[in-house]
Amino acid sequence: MDRNPIKILESLGQSIWLDYIRRDLITSGQLQRLIDEDGLLGMTSNPSIFEKAILESNLYDADIQGISIANKDVNAIYEAISQQDIQNAAELFRPLYEQSNGSDGYVSLEVNPHLAYDTLGTIEEGNRLWATLNRPNILIKVPATVEGIPAIRQLISEGINVNVTLLFSFPRYRQVAEAFIAGIKDRINKGKSPKNVVSVASFFLSRIDAEIDAKEEDFVASGGEQAHFATRIRGQVAISIAKIAYKIYREIFESERFLKLGASPQRLLWASTTPQNPDYNDLKYVEALIGPNTVSNITLKTLEAYRDHGDPESLLEANLEEASLVWSKLCEASINIKEITEKLETDGVDKFIQSYDKLIEVLSKKSRTC
Repeated sequence: MDRNPIKILESLGQSIWLDYIRRDLITSGQLQRLIDEDGLLGMTSNPSIFEKAILESNLYDADIQGISIANKDVNAIYEAISQQDIQNAAELFRPLYEQSNGSDGYVSLEVNPHLAYDTLGTIEEGNRLWATLNRPNILIKVPATVEGIPAIRQLISEGINVNVTLLFSFPRYRQVAEAFIAGIKDRINKGKSPKNVVSVASFFLSRIDAEIDAKEEDFVASGGEQAHFATRIRGQVAISIAKIAYKIYREIFESERFLKLGASPQRLLWASTTPQNPDYNDLKYVEALIGPNTVSNITLKTLEAYRDHGDPESLLEANLEEASLVWSKLCEASINIKEITEKLETDGVDKFIQSYDKLIEVLSKKSRTC
């Protein structure tokens, strides 16, 4: 029996996707080995990942030079090189997509982060990227902003697969799930099948704990009853949110209301799974959230760590009472979770915009010097 812990996760109903892309990962054969040997089932990208790949290597210099000679602007250069990587990765995952009947084998590309608060712009860009990439196993990443919600519905209705990103709260998650279902219904009302339309809803975990832990430190320093509550819930909030979100997922997608539509459920994806606090276990957000019909999106470093010392066990629905207790303690500790999650969403969009703009600046310099 294969004792690779990563492969065992698939038998527990969880798919492992890689939160990383770089051209040499594909061309060297490493990505194919991860698929064959570790059972990797998908991959995601974002502006920060591409910024790092292009800034820290010369892998793309020839393409940048060639496209520059063709008098393309810098945004066109980014689109050309990122889309080539996405398409090549999608081809490697295509057999998995077909073997799983469309459950796995996906690669994600994000819409321009400057469109995060632009519904019509997101819809237009989502359609354009989907048509250009021209692969059935692509997911278009759309942030879960207020403006992103109607865009998600429209894209789903058009048969475009969507990875909903930057999720932090239950109210927004419910809106995302309802937008997905509404999009499926719209598609059915158009006389089209919903069976091949896929979506995931991505909760960003370590960012939640990093933000709340900082506030808890202030309460602990101040002493008193609030300090007691803050100490008890330290480092537990993100996992508690994920566990409760999964409970909501089951309520929505195992309901008769959804099942009668004949569509695939919008799976939960655990993102930002590398702890930001070095004192936390390196597999903290992977080990605690293993469960059926979920995706764990992990960095290459975390994948290697899990292969080395992962302990696969389905724990996602364990200790739900404790998860609810942690949630209730936030109020007792005077921690305003609504305010925090709204800040995390705004900060998340801002970080992607900053990465995108830095990337464009790097490409501009390279296009002049290559």
